[in-house]
Amino acid sequence: MTTTPMILLLSGSLRAGSSNEAVLRTAHAVAPDGVRTAFYEGLGGLPHFNPDRDTDPLPAPVAELRAAIAGAAALLVCTPEYAGTLPGSFKNLLDWTVGGTEIGDKPVAWVNAAAPGRGGGAEATLRTVLGYTGAAVVEEACVRIPVSGQPVGPDGTLADPAVRARLGEVLGLLAGR
Repeated sequence: MTTTPMILLLSGSLRAGSSNEAVLRTAHAVAPDGVRTAFYEGLGGLPHFNPDRDTDPLPAPVAELRAAIAGAAALLVCTPEYAGTLPGSFKNLLDWTVGGTEIGDKPVAWVNAAAPGRGGGAEATLRTVLGYTGAAVVEEACVRIPVSGQPVGPDGTLADPAVRARLGEVLGLLAGR
């Protein structure tokens, strides 16, 4: 009996209705047959990273984050860039993963939803931090899909058929299909 792989969707934005959230909601909506997705929604509740607290028992929100990552077959990230790098809250999430082993060798990719010429600093920082965690970056699944100005439907997804198709491909690549 085979299990359906689950891809954990990680938004680097705390803003409700952000373009990053729209990308991930669209990915969720277009997941190919045999691929499940789940949203991680605890970003805003994570405590500030402190190595002294990175011991058992972990703070409950950190334990929940690590359990969500451990239970996923792969991770898909969509994050904004703030001041040339990752938003502090998302970097905090990643800092909490460095001391664990949950991301080690796990397939990870990202979608850069920024306007052309933007978002490179966030990508570079993400690549660096994922290197420390031992993640297996799936290069062909790391894509740029600018969504600025694209209409978001009432369901929070993007309607553009090309965007939807590309996100489905990304999930398929992450799931090893």
